[in-house]
Amino acid sequence: MKAIIQKKVFNYLLKNEVKNFIGVPDSTMKHFIDEGLKKNKILITTREEEAIGIAAGMSMSKSNSLVFMQNAGFANSISTITSLVQLYEIPMIFLIGWRGFLKNDAPEHAKIGKIQPKILQALSLQSKVLNEKNWKTSSDWALKLIKSGKPCALILIRDFID
Repeated sequence: MKAIIQKKVFNYLLKNEVKNFIGVPDSTMKHFIDEGLKKNKILITTREEEAIGIAAGMSMSKSNSLVFMQNAGFANSISTITSLVQLYEIPMIFLIGWRGFLKNDAPEHAKIGKIQPKILQALSLQSKVLNEKNWKTSSDWALKLIKSGKPCALILIRDFID
């Protein structure tokens, strides 16, 4: 996704009451993260489960949160998502970088890229794939879900190889 669109997504979510942006950096969303860092609104963690725990606490204090991570970290976080976020119905948005979407991505991304949609489905975690045309309606969809007390995921396709 183009840099300008990632920055628009960040600013739109911030403007619409997402106050906390916590996670483990992923180059797939580097422009999203950079925009947040410029506004001093990003909290970097070393593990995805740590980011989810912090976001859960903030969400329980009625402060909307977004947790960003790559899909391998999302897979590592399944237990935290099921035993904390879903069990206690804690609303938050997950922004997940979809590594392995491209067929010629690095070999370590191939398997997780292939099974990512199945993981989301198995968790019954509602999700939408962001693109340059639907980013605003998808963001509105996610905002509506967290306002109704439900977690959800926005997926950012990794459309480059570095």
